[in-house]
Amino acid sequence: MDRSLILRWTKRFLLGIGCFIVLTVLAGAGFETFMRWQASRQYPVSGKLVDIGGRKIQIDCRGKGSPTVVLESGLDAFGSLSWATVHDEIAQTTRVCAYSRAGILWSDPSTDTFDSKNVAQDLHTALTKGGETAPWVMVGHSLGGPYIMMFTSLYQSEVAGLVFVDASHPDQVAPLRKIIGKSLNAVPSSRILLAEALAKIGLVRLGSMANTPPNLPPLVNQVEQAYFAQNIGSLLKEVQSSGTAIAAAGHFRQLGDRPLVVLTAMKKLSSDELQKMGISQAQEMQIQALWKQLQADQATWSTRSRHEIVPDASHYIQFDRPDVVIKAVREVVINVRKTKAKSQ
Repeated sequence: MDRSLILRWTKRFLLGIGCFIVLTVLAGAGFETFMRWQASRQYPVSGKLVDIGGRKIQIDCRGKGSPTVVLESGLDAFGSLSWATVHDEIAQTTRVCAYSRAGILWSDPSTDTFDSKNVAQDLHTALTKGGETAPWVMVGHSLGGPYIMMFTSLYQSEVAGLVFVDASHPDQVAPLRKIIGKSLNAVPSSRILLAEALAKIGLVRLGSMANTPPNLPPLVNQVEQAYFAQNIGSLLKEVQSSGTAIAAAGHFRQLGDRPLVVLTAMKKLSSDELQKMGISQAQEMQIQALWKQLQADQATWSTRSRHEIVPDASHYIQFDRPDVVIKAVREVVINVRKTKAKSQ
């Protein structure tokens, strides 16, 4: 066959492949744009968006009374909906606000370097500009524990009480890495950039979502999946920086006599869950023993604390045992009110 003819057909083939890729990317981008528009129509903002200076944070406040309970979610993409099972019940006795961090659900992403101080400042600005007033009772789940400790360190005169819901401990990273044999927040920057690029052309939606926690309300799952593609970049950046955020919050551990309740999940994982996490039963036993020690230490940070083990709850205590979380929050609210009454 003529060499020039082979080259000509090769060029045509490569051009065809290139055109196919371009058309696929354009179709994917169009699909993703439509899906994001559909998500905004099907699942509009819960609560309101508050401008904190060039970008907006979603905050959902309900009920009346003081102190105002502030709900801080863990390291996930559920945002304010992490508290869907307890939000309204708490609102029956006092004012309560849940919100979504930058880049999660309806909140705009941030271009700032991620750290726990920025998270605390975003939340404080959203609360104050949203018309909410201290004193605050801070409630933190998982990574939300270090976040509310950072918030308390920055705004000490405003925080009157705290509740830890299976909260992360500032000293957990190294011993957990030793037990598991790997870092829990090893997310290279290249992976974040790739995930954001794939999300823009609709490929993230075609993949499987992360494992959902037990007893996750169906509506929360639906909303999280609808917004996951546009949240994935911010979520991975948060995962990447979570170790630093936990360590930074650890510089402040003295809560004085603020009422504090520490809730600790102790439900054992199923064999399927252990397999998905890549850990053995022996490792789980080591993790639980370490977790009890760390959680008990958190209870020493206040002279007015209570530590409760919740044996039938997974890490998401608010989904498995919402009654326990509601009771703990109300307990701290009552104690804050009693302290205020005595001082008057």
